[in-house]
Amino acid sequence: MKAALSTTANNFSLKSIYVDFREITKARLAISVVFSSVAGYLLGFDDSNPFSWNVLIMLFIGGYCMVGASNAFNQIIEKDLDVLMDRTKNRPVPAGRMSVNTAFVIACLLTAVGLAILYSINPKTAMFGAISIFLYTSIYTPLKTKTPLSVFVGAFPGAIPFMLGWVAATNEFGIEAGTLFLIQFFWQFPHFWAIGWFLFDDYKKAGFFMLPTGKKDKSTATQIILYTIWLIVASLLPSLGYTGRLFITPYAAVAVFLLGIWMLVYAFKLYNSREAKAARTLMLVSVSYITLLQIIYIADKFLR
Repeated sequence: MKAALSTTANNFSLKSIYVDFREITKARLAISVVFSSVAGYLLGFDDSNPFSWNVLIMLFIGGYCMVGASNAFNQIIEKDLDVLMDRTKNRPVPAGRMSVNTAFVIACLLTAVGLAILYSINPKTAMFGAISIFLYTSIYTPLKTKTPLSVFVGAFPGAIPFMLGWVAATNEFGIEAGTLFLIQFFWQFPHFWAIGWFLFDDYKKAGFFMLPTGKKDKSTATQIILYTIWLIVASLLPSLGYTGRLFITPYAAVAVFLLGIWMLVYAFKLYNSREAKAARTLMLVSVSYITLLQIIYIADKFLR
């Protein structure tokens, strides 16, 4: 009987540790971000930089550690604010399931392991990984309660993963990696402003400034439309022949353009209705946009 109880307790404990680790690193978000890095790697390798499963696996693990560390540091810094919001109050630290010291140790270990793995790929990959962690935790996170410009600052670390894969594959940062960075940089704005819109009341409880005007108004909706247009333009740059080895065919360009129009339609729907439901839908469409864009780019490379 005692043995059975002990086994149950151990299983419960292991499950709790796994769940809390998944939440402190925001596993679902981390995996989606790592997908961008993997996409960048698949676009970057060629005959002079051949494909390597070892590098791809290291990029996946190192990238997860990088994002997980940023999220863990973020939750430590915002622990008192997370308690105030419905969507974050049950996270491990604000809920009291994990101490700040434990979370800090996890964040530091993830940073050290992640950067060491990325450095083993090449120093440039580790450098951009370190920059991402620093910008996210030391500048973006503190600015969230100060100014709507926090979204602009946060767009920089948010845009690094896509180009990180290219740098991992080539050990170079050039026009190709810069273009991938630009695409994901512009994508951040409609995506996070849509989130800021439908979670406006929850963010307000913690004093977060996520929308460019601080309000769910026509001006914010207009800026969402403008940045969506810039995103479409940036996404089509590889079809013009000025982005080095990063190139998409006219067929892929048409698919990317239609994908952009799809997202733009929902940006206009938000402008017209200015309702939380429309903002949530736009957020989901934006996630589909960046994922499908990367799939189109990759498919175009291997099919042409």
